[in-house]
Amino acid sequence: MRYIIYFIIGFCFWLLLTLSVNLDHLIAGVIVVLLGTIIFGGYFTDKPVKFLQLHRLFWFIIYIPFFIWYMFKANIDVAYRVLHPQRPIKPGIVKIRTTLKTNIAKVFLANSITLTPGTMTCEIDDDYLYIHWIWVQSSEIEEASKIIARDFEKFLRRIFE
Repeated sequence: MRYIIYFIIGFCFWLLLTLSVNLDHLIAGVIVVLLGTIIFGGYFTDKPVKFLQLHRLFWFIIYIPFFIWYMFKANIDVAYRVLHPQRPIKPGIVKIRTTLKTNIAKVFLANSITLTPGTMTCEIDDDYLYIHWIWVQSSEIEEASKIIARDFEKFLRRIFE
């Protein structure tokens, strides 16, 4: 049952990404999603049925423009640092603590942080993430956690936990 749900979710994403109902695209989508489901289906989560709940889908849809806004702001910040004559950077690796409990939520948080320019997740270690940050504002765990992760966690908790 779990693999069927993964296939359905994956194929819906395929349709959203391709925006095509061409027979060739549909066949390619079935093959790619089927292979992905077979190979990676056991690694995702134990209860994929949760992802079909309407309130989780609602919060995921809300999360997308929120995340895009954060990406836009981070892109502007990184562009400023690159184009500034003195290149004001203060890079470093900081340790942050996440309040998320499920592995899938932690991975989604790590990917959200990495996809936001200026930050990159280097490692996940239980409730801690090690983040490379282009402009280290604080090396204190709680303060860095608040700046980097807390806004994402509010949404990811509603989606994955």
